[in-house]
Amino acid sequence: MDIMQIVADYNARQTPTALCTVIRTSGSVPRRAGSKMLVGAEGQLIAGTIGGGEMESRVIKLAQQCIRDGEVRTGKYQLADPSSGDPGVCGGEAEVFIEPMLTTPTLVIVGAGHVGRAVVHLAKWAGFRVAVLDDRAELCTPEQCPGADVYLPGPLDAALAQLALTPQTYIAMLTRGYPIDVGILPALLKSDVTYIGVIGSQRRWLTAAKALREKGVSNTDLARISAPIGLEIAAETPEEIAISIMAQVIQMRRMKGER
Repeated sequence: MDIMQIVADYNARQTPTALCTVIRTSGSVPRRAGSKMLVGAEGQLIAGTIGGGEMESRVIKLAQQCIRDGEVRTGKYQLADPSSGDPGVCGGEAEVFIEPMLTTPTLVIVGAGHVGRAVVHLAKWAGFRVAVLDDRAELCTPEQCPGADVYLPGPLDAALAQLALTPQTYIAMLTRGYPIDVGILPALLKSDVTYIGVIGSQRRWLTAAKALREKGVSNTDLARISAPIGLEIAAETPEEIAISIMAQVIQMRRMKGER
């Protein structure tokens, strides 16, 4: 199968990869310019090769870093003297371009109330894949909250365990009370998600933050949370609040450099 078709298949399954292409060589090298390999987030070689050996091993590690942070990189390798740290003795040089093949950004909406429904609509319009979670099963349905890609009704911790929480994941906590937030935020803060926003007043957030500190959450981790959620635009209606939330999510995505 063509390597680009494999990339497309992995993207369709929301599984990020990194495409590594030899773009320049000189002298004796294992593979010439144009050779490609596809690497998974766990460092697995999915398809292709750039020659094997220590150079390929180093490129795989760099590819994993590219998948984690979404940045493209170029690795330059001399293959002459392993005692000096070179990854081989062939005598040549190779340059490898590594491009992360990232998945569609996912917005996870925790809470399928009035604001949650409005955010689903805007997030889909803005090009996000949308997952909706709510412990109230009757609200977490296509009929009550139309437009999402994934519906996960029931206990929130179990629902979150079914999702891949990656740097391409954004979390909107639109719950009905701070005890729910306190219950699941510690687990979210251990993940690599780019954004966590929590709805509610400043007083509600201060109460939640105090409870989280009592559970051992550090101030450094709390600083990752945007609370109250959204940009300040004096929003009042669910639709206006949804606009402020999505504006902040998009701001975070673009400031991070996602394409």
